[in-house]
Amino acid sequence: MAEFQTHKNDITKTRLVDVGNRAEDFTLGAGEVLAKIERFSFTANNVTYGAVGEQIGYWQFFPPHLPDENGADEWGIVPVWGFAEIVASNNPDIQIGERSYGYFPLADFVKMLPVRVTDERFVDGTPHRTALPAVYNSYDRLGADSGNATDDNLRALLNPLYGTSFCLVDALQTEAFHNAEQVVILSASSKTAIGLAFGLSQIAGDRPAIIGLTSPSNVGFVEKTGSYDMAIGYDDLAALPNKPSVLVDMSGNRAVIGAVHGALGDNMRWCHNVGLTHWDDSESKKDPAAAQFIEQRSAMFFAPDHIARRAKEWGPLDFNQKVAGFLADGMAHAGGWMLVHETKGLAQFEPIYARVVKGDMRAEEGIIVTP
Repeated sequence: MAEFQTHKNDITKTRLVDVGNRAEDFTLGAGEVLAKIERFSFTANNVTYGAVGEQIGYWQFFPPHLPDENGADEWGIVPVWGFAEIVASNNPDIQIGERSYGYFPLADFVKMLPVRVTDERFVDGTPHRTALPAVYNSYDRLGADSGNATDDNLRALLNPLYGTSFCLVDALQTEAFHNAEQVVILSASSKTAIGLAFGLSQIAGDRPAIIGLTSPSNVGFVEKTGSYDMAIGYDDLAALPNKPSVLVDMSGNRAVIGAVHGALGDNMRWCHNVGLTHWDDSESKKDPAAAQFIEQRSAMFFAPDHIARRAKEWGPLDFNQKVAGFLADGMAHAGGWMLVHETKGLAQFEPIYARVVKGDMRAEEGIIVTP
């Protein structure tokens, strides 16, 4: 058994730990199962999990084996989305050989405690996870069907990201777009941003213009997705129409978002801060442009809170059906621009992890790992 561990204080540092075939990992308590992880995706979204692991609690989902001898809790496991097969079960409701989709550790095996089991899903009731956001503890049951690799890859890559995209579309519509004439999306080449732009483009009738801001090298790709009305490079902010705007920031780069706030001034009606594609932006905060950031009209958008609220208001079945429809349409659209690259083995994943953390990936790339 192996775990890919990340240093909590410096997510560029990693280590692959062989935790051996320890008896306690294969000895199942009442109701527990052992799952072998088949495949998972790795995107900038996972980098965000590591970058804000302490603040939001992402390090708590999968505590690592072999903590440092001095007791310092320096290493953690970045969560990923993917598929696993049940290879041992001490739970009468979960059968050996069935597959599941959900939130897993960067590892090859994980032990879980399925509770609230239905034909469609179960919740991992492992005690240390019960206080964490519910959306991350729910697993879809897929039966013994081996699945379709192409569909599984797109689902692993896009479900968690486009789930956030769906929530953003819903939130913006509920807010009447803050009476804005345009939605300006920063880090427009990110997959969550593309999902948001696609969802907005499908709104029937009048809607605000959809404008994507991205690095100059990605302007062509952003245009190619077909979901934006306009794509602008960060070096060409003068081309951004100065109209009432609602912003959605996926980048976390305070200098860039500050410059956009400054360019729009009073026309910056509201800003949803979502992601950290530029997670290491400590230097950007020192940039003079960062001082133009309008904090009074900005707030963090945390998708799990939106999901919990809507599931309560609409009911879980209605909510899941709406999300499923959005995801199906979004994945069909993504087939036209996504290039999926598969890597076998956690050891071979290490250089890819480094590239994703550094942001050294082509926008159209999707990374799948089979441990």
